[in-house]
Amino acid sequence: MLMTKDAATADRRRTFHAYLDVAIVVLVLVGTNLIAHFTTAWASIATVPIAAVLLVALTRRRGLGWSELGLSPKQWKTGSLYALGAVGLVVTVVAIGALLPITRPFFMADRYATISAALVASMIVIPLQTVIPEELAFRGVLHGTLGRIYGARGVFAAGSLLFGLWHIASSLGLTAGNVGLSGFLGGGVFGQIVGIGLAVIATAGAGVVFTWLRRRSGSLIAPIALHWSLNGIGALAAALVWHASVS
Repeated sequence: MLMTKDAATADRRRTFHAYLDVAIVVLVLVGTNLIAHFTTAWASIATVPIAAVLLVALTRRRGLGWSELGLSPKQWKTGSLYALGAVGLVVTVVAIGALLPITRPFFMADRYATISAALVASMIVIPLQTVIPEELAFRGVLHGTLGRIYGARGVFAAGSLLFGLWHIASSLGLTAGNVGLSGFLGGGVFGQIVGIGLAVIATAGAGVVFTWLRRRSGSLIAPIALHWSLNGIGALAAALVWHASVS
């Protein structure tokens, strides 16, 4: 009877610590998002990468294994194979979208008005400032901590929803800087609100796909590759479309 009582106490303690870990990770992500988007320019550059590394270090100390974080070398081969397939699919879809007249205006984002800016963004800024830190934080740390208290459906739902909400701040000026979106939704307050809502839905949907790749391959390599290709290849396509339109 004593052993059973001790085991129940230990189980409750583990459950409490698992929920505490999730709460800490979510609070850190919320704080990181606010600092990155509503403080200084330097903070917007460094905050997310630093927070991602700190979260990995913290959860490792809390007992999260490399495989739970999607960083186990045993899964590198599988992750790389899924990564190649994901990148190939995105390249095909983006190329079609950039070539079709009906979808081409949606690639005309003014921040990628030059090819040099798009190259710097796709090869340096996007992977180091956005893709790798976000995947470490969401498909690594958050995925691993959620996995200790929820089943697959809970991980998919909670992780993807939080990933969608993470993009509210970054989508505040979405319609104003995109010719296709501003023409479709309008450039006023209503268009901005609808644009934010669509961005949350789209990124939450992307989070579902990223999570599926993470679970299917067991590695962060696959969701990192897909995430980068959607942003990086999209930036290059936007620059090419813009350049072709003004030349």
